[in-house]
Amino acid sequence: MRAEDDELRTAFARVRDEVGKAVVGQGGAVSGLIIALLANGHVLLEGVPGVAKTLLVRALSAALALDTTRVQFTPDLMPGDVTGSVVFDPATARFEFREGPVFTNILLADEINRTPPKTQSALLEAMEERQVSIDGVSHPLPEPFIVAATQNPIEYEGTYPLPEAQLDRFLLKVGLPLPERDTELEVLRRHSAGFDPRSLDAAGVTAVVGAAEIAAARTAVTRVGARDDVLGYIVDLARATRLSPSVRLGVSPRGATALLAASKAWGWLSGYDAITPDHVKAMAVSVWRHRIQLRPEAELEQVTPDAILQSILQQVQVPI
Repeated sequence: MRAEDDELRTAFARVRDEVGKAVVGQGGAVSGLIIALLANGHVLLEGVPGVAKTLLVRALSAALALDTTRVQFTPDLMPGDVTGSVVFDPATARFEFREGPVFTNILLADEINRTPPKTQSALLEAMEERQVSIDGVSHPLPEPFIVAATQNPIEYEGTYPLPEAQLDRFLLKVGLPLPERDTELEVLRRHSAGFDPRSLDAAGVTAVVGAAEIAAARTAVTRVGARDDVLGYIVDLARATRLSPSVRLGVSPRGATALLAASKAWGWLSGYDAITPDHVKAMAVSVWRHRIQLRPEAELEQVTPDAILQSILQQVQVPI
């Protein structure tokens, strides 16, 4: 075990503590965001209004010494409003590219399903290639770069569901449930004591991890090993989704590699030098719930992707 890795893990544990100064509960969502950051992936946060989706991302950004931009996705948002555009500069009499809000480290795409597909697709190249192409010229995005998008799972009027190609670009889909009674009581206690969610500085959230530590942690994650039998377990799980009678489209090979990446990040955070089947099982639902498409008859019976994945995890033999 490398001493530097222990120091980095301690630093990311402090990130959780800092986020906890502003957000009560939602530990799973915090872990998901950190795992996505380490695995160089993106996160889709889903929850009803008022469960602190936006506050969670803002608090994480405040705990990281990184640039952050928030974009409120609306029906009239244009692609250039996200990526930037070429404009004429009268001072130089030349057309120049002006960067859009996507040129940041953490892009908070708020209510991403409220903007039309044309604008949603403007993020595809940025999410996959980490660059933006305007008029045939590619502009690289800063490193690190992740998209943390939010959407409301119950209000679909006036929304545009993300296409499968774009959903596949998200490493994780994390649900933010309504809090338990004790957690909600603590939220009210904080607000009663003067907590203002618009002022994270007043809440005492400070930056404890920067780009250098993130880069070092990402390198450490790549050193986490995976035995052939564990790799075979991931493949068997992916193939089982394709054979499920309730599934119209199962997990692709890209989905399998996404599960491997997330499992390695979780394994490293847990202090392991190699991933185990438990790490795979812990990440499978979050990584795959948005990557499988159900048959219409399964949807009519109110079968959920989570239930199918949990059933598959119970049925597929675990390597010993």
